[in-house]
Amino acid sequence: MPKHQQITQSKVFSVLLYVGGFLLLLEWLYPLGDISDTGNVIAFVLFAGFCFLLSLIKLTRWIAIPLKTIAAVVILDGLFLQATITTSAWFQEFYLQLQYNIQLIQQPVFTAFTPFFRTMLFLVLLWLISYLLYYWLVVINRVFLFVLFTFIYITILDTFTTYQANGAIIRALVISLFVLAVSSYLNQMKRESIRPVFGKWFVSSLLPVLLLLPILTAVGFAAPKFEPKWPDPVPFLTSTANYAGFGEGGSDVTKKVGYGEDDSQLGGSFIQDNTTVFIAESPRQHYWRIESKDEYTGKGWERSTELDYQPQANGEIDLNLFTSEVETNELEATISYTSGANFTRAVYPYGTRTITSSDPVDYLLDQETGIIETEHADLQQMNGNYQIQYDYPSFSITQLKENNHNDPTEITDRYLQLPNSLPDRVIELAENITAEDNNRYDKTKSIERYFGASGFEYKTEDVAVPGRGQDYVDQFLFETQVGYCDNFSTSMVVMLRALDIPTRWVKGFTGGQLDDSVVQPGEIKTYEVTNGNAHSWVEVYFPEVGWVPFEPTVGFSNSVNFYQETSGEQTDTSTEEETMNGEEQQQEEQQPEEQEKQEEAEQNASSAQENSEFIMPLWLILGMLVVLVGAAVTLYLTRYKWMTKWMLHRYDNFASMQDFERGYHYLLGKLQHDGMKKASSQTLREYATTVDKQLGTNQMTQLTEIYEQILYRKETAPVQVTEAHRLWKDMLNKRLS
Repeated sequence: MPKHQQITQSKVFSVLLYVGGFLLLLEWLYPLGDISDTGNVIAFVLFAGFCFLLSLIKLTRWIAIPLKTIAAVVILDGLFLQATITTSAWFQEFYLQLQYNIQLIQQPVFTAFTPFFRTMLFLVLLWLISYLLYYWLVVINRVFLFVLFTFIYITILDTFTTYQANGAIIRALVISLFVLAVSSYLNQMKRESIRPVFGKWFVSSLLPVLLLLPILTAVGFAAPKFEPKWPDPVPFLTSTANYAGFGEGGSDVTKKVGYGEDDSQLGGSFIQDNTTVFIAESPRQHYWRIESKDEYTGKGWERSTELDYQPQANGEIDLNLFTSEVETNELEATISYTSGANFTRAVYPYGTRTITSSDPVDYLLDQETGIIETEHADLQQMNGNYQIQYDYPSFSITQLKENNHNDPTEITDRYLQLPNSLPDRVIELAENITAEDNNRYDKTKSIERYFGASGFEYKTEDVAVPGRGQDYVDQFLFETQVGYCDNFSTSMVVMLRALDIPTRWVKGFTGGQLDDSVVQPGEIKTYEVTNGNAHSWVEVYFPEVGWVPFEPTVGFSNSVNFYQETSGEQTDTSTEEETMNGEEQQQEEQQPEEQEKQEEAEQNASSAQENSEFIMPLWLILGMLVVLVGAAVTLYLTRYKWMTKWMLHRYDNFASMQDFERGYHYLLGKLQHDGMKKASSQTLREYATTVDKQLGTNQMTQLTEIYEQILYRKETAPVQVTEAHRLWKDMLNKRLS
């Protein structure tokens, strides 16, 4: 083989090793979105891939370092910086980030690093890891430790966090077997001073892996699994850990309950968490609003426009959720965030007018979503406490029933949106539920009551996730009828929009639990709000009134008052559910949890009964396993017999020197398998002489002479090649017989 071909094949094996290492590194990055508050994991994957590529093509450091730096800056700009890149405002914002975090290093207060700085440090870490893995895998060919650490990392996360590593373990196993096969083959070729050959490597190293892997995987999936002997540690860990409730997004894995910003993929189970987020001191218990979203995608919620923050002078909040015609009651509350809350957004009641804080804080407001955030939120979190003055509303049912038309265009354009893929039966169900109603309020109340009257169940475990092409609301309404607040509130919004009623999805926290141990002056009471109180509900638009909250989730009650006007007097017509006090509401919210525990016990009993029926399938699977192992052993023991037939069929002639070289090396292996061992000190000619003496021929000596002439003298006479093939074929046929 020409020298340049040797070098090319060696490079290819190195590339295969490095690519395998990169795929294993991805298994370290994938869990970050589930076990931490890390978002945009894809950005880190792309940056790591870029660093690996630059290391692989061996660019000089004077080119590679600037390219990696530019890539890191572009990622930081896209994730955190608002100003246009390379402008003076952008450089100032970049400088402020660095200055603030360097001051934290000097103090030192490492836990207060901003997301910008933590992301920058993580990008630097990925940069260093790419170089380290290049040294481990390509330069010194040490693979095993990285494979071992990868499996330890994945199994620890699977055991002690909410990350489900079922797929990760299988992917890591396949990649590891491939990487170890390549590494083992390269080490073997290096020890024996033999040039790496693709065909030989595939047959000797990778082919057994490809054959055994699907068999072992199938057996692993088919085999019965016993119940765990130890309780799952995840619920305990997440209920006592800081930030336990701030996971984001929806997926088919178990999530941590709490407020998160990513609602694009709803569904799936979550684990309860009683970590305190804030303490509210207020004269009454009510919901604490954070934001609303307007665009339903069929899988979850997104914002149709970018956030447009406006400064709020002197803490005066210009958020008009309802008009001045609504009756209100002037109240005041104090919010105190816990040290681990890590919140940059304010929670607030309906009717908020002003927010004042003990620390100098500048507030920004996005009018459309209602998000109230601190200026430079990644630098300035909600610390300490702040006071809220607010006008809490009470809505007139008479007024709501009279306001059914004349919606502003900007309201209908934004809050009647539905995806084209929404199934028709969702619209038909909304029409059937409200068939006897003739005004917006009655239609809203009919849909709000529908869930509690139709057997829908509040549950946080074993909650379905819509599959590909399946609508989140359609699945909940017609298939599962089991879910939590996101399922109920999203379904109500979609059905009301199907009736041309402007509606939006709102999220925040419920009122929390009353703390009787704290005595406050006057009517002020103390409420403890935890991650478990994170909640979503519905706001419906009424002309001349504004946005009115409604609560469709089974087991929860609306926190605002509704009253009926009769003969100039106001008669409170709030249902018992709408006027229940904090203690009653807390008991009501605990009912679904008690019901879940009872169902879980029944399911465990049923599962135990089912496990007792696995005796026959177990024997059947064990029998299949014995047959498969026996077949694999038989194939291995007779490998030279069937492989010799395959080689004779494949090489009916030597079309190239490479074919001759492969055939000759196979013959060497066959002879040694038959007991004619080659001593490490023997040359090929000496070994050929030994073989001929044992076989009583001179064919091996003739074949070796031709091999050396073709290999070292580069002589390729057709007569020699033909004679070599005859000798080779004759010797294999004799060994086969």
